[in-house]
Formats: sequence, structure tokens, C-alpha cells
Amino acid sequence: MAEHIKCLIIGSGPAGYTAAIYASRAGLAPVMYQGSQPGGQLTITNDVENFPGYPDGIQGPQMMQDLENQARRFGTDIRFGMATSVDFSVSPKKVVIDESTELTADAVIIATGASAKWLGLESEKKYNGLGVSACAVCDGFFYRNQVVAIVGGGDTAAEEATYLANICSKVHMIVRREELRASLIMQKRVLNNPKIEVHWNSETDEILGDASGVTGARLKNVKTGETTDLTLTGFFVAIGHKPNTDIFKDYLNLDEAGYIQTIKGSTNTNIEGVFACGDAQDNIYRQAVTAAGTGCMAALDAERWLAANELH
Repeated sequence: MAEHIKCLIIGSGPAGYTAAIYASRAGLAPVMYQGSQPGGQLTITNDVENFPGYPDGIQGPQMMQDLENQARRFGTDIRFGMATSVDFSVSPKKVVIDESTELTADAVIIATGASAKWLGLESEKKYNGLGVSACAVCDGFFYRNQVVAIVGGGDTAAEEATYLANICSKVHMIVRREELRASLIMQKRVLNNPKIEVHWNSETDEILGDASGVTGARLKNVKTGETTDLTLTGFFVAIGHKPNTDIFKDYLNLDEAGYIQTIKGSTNTNIEGVFACGDAQDNIYRQAVTAAGTGCMAALDAERWLAANELH
């Protein structure tokens, strides 16, 4: 017999843990499976200074541990394991963990997040958190009045380059093609900003650094093969994110990038009793505080749905 759960939370991080806190306090007896990266992207982030309530900042891993402890305090059953398949065509819903453990659930809250796309360099991994970042809004403050680089040519890269230009002394923008993919208005903002220097037809050959972190980057011209070394202290990657939603694609409405589509003003999906929160459904803000907010919404939506269906 498969274990039956009233409220199942798939994934952790700010969204999942906040959903767990609210669901626990509402008496929903939530069970959480943390996924392949318990705590989500913040577990590979050093200083978090923009989450309300931490005037002196906090380390990302510690913040996630605090949220986990808070969820446990109210009774959330937190388990290691990753959802590997689902069947949302039946009621209760069916979920398989680690390809072996079968569960059924009345309500399912999806908080599987999204993963930043990386360049795939060993030096990128080596200096991740030591000058390498995938979030300019999160980490740009630490490079105030310093020289940084950002990789990418789309709207996100253009927006983050402009954001960094307001903080940093100079921004090197590394673009693989000889044009930007960003919208015309974003292109104008980049090209008209004297603090942004665009390196066309260029890719990152290596990120340079020492024991203290990033010290520069080696660029390679994709047409000539010529290399150029830049001196900088921060290196931002803005080539997109991939939502962790593949196992839901046969049942839930996803946008063209794979983000779960929710009904406006709620966390409801197209399947009754299935709710989505955090970066799995947010392709715009992608901040810890907004993820936590939608986690709260998902728990409240789940509680109301369970009560309306006399499952609470």
C-alpha cells in the first residue's frame, strides 16, 4: 500500500520551507521531500543581505537551515528524496520518490525551483561564491565601485548589466554574437551607458583568480581566436535559468521556457489540488523573498482547497 499524505510538498528552499511552515500551523500535516539540493540555490550563496529581518546579513546555507528548523518546529515531516515521476490524472495524486517509493496525496505543493544555466568551466565552479554569481540583484552590492563582467546577450543580461552599472565602476558585457538578443529598449540602455563596455563575438575562455577569489577573466574572440585578459573582481552569468519542472510536463500547463503557469492571483495550476510556488513558476523576480511569499500563498490555497473538498 502506498503511503497517503494529506499535503505533500515537493522541493525545499524559501518557497518550500515557507509553505511547510504555514501548512504545519494550519494542521495539514505536511510531508516535504527536499529534492536533489536541499535548501535550493541559496545553499551555494554566501552572503544574503537583501532578505528582510537580517540587518547584518546571513550566510545562505545558514538561512536555509533556519527555515528548515522552523518548519520542523511546527511539525513538518522533512525527508530526503527526490520526486522522479507523478500522475496527476487521478485523485488522490500519485507521486514516486527516487523511482521506488510510491505515495498518494490529496494536495501537492510544487516548490522545485529553477537552476541557473552555467558556462561549464571548471574555474566557474571553483570561484562560485568567490566572485562568480548568477544573480546580479542578489550579489551586485558586494562589488560597489569595482570592475565586473557579465555574460549574456538577452533581456536578463541587459537588465542586469544596467543594474550593475549603477553600482560598479565598470561593467564588461561578454556577448558571443555580434548583436544583442535583448529587446530594442534594453539594447539602447546598454549601448548608451558609458560604464558598460560590450565585447562582441566573445566567449569566456577562463575565469582567473587566486585564494581571495576572482581577479579577472580571459576572453576569446570566436572569429579570430585572439584572447584578451580583463582585470575584474566579479563575474556574473546571465544566460538563463531552467525550471525544474520536467516531470510535470504531461499534466501541468508550462510556458515555452518550462515554468509552471498558475492562475492569476493564486498558486493554483490547471490541475485541482496542485499548487506551484517559487522559481518553478516565477520567471521574472526569482528572489528569495518573493519565493517565500508564494510559498505562503500555496499553503493558504492548499488549505482552502482541502477544506472546500472536505479533506481537511
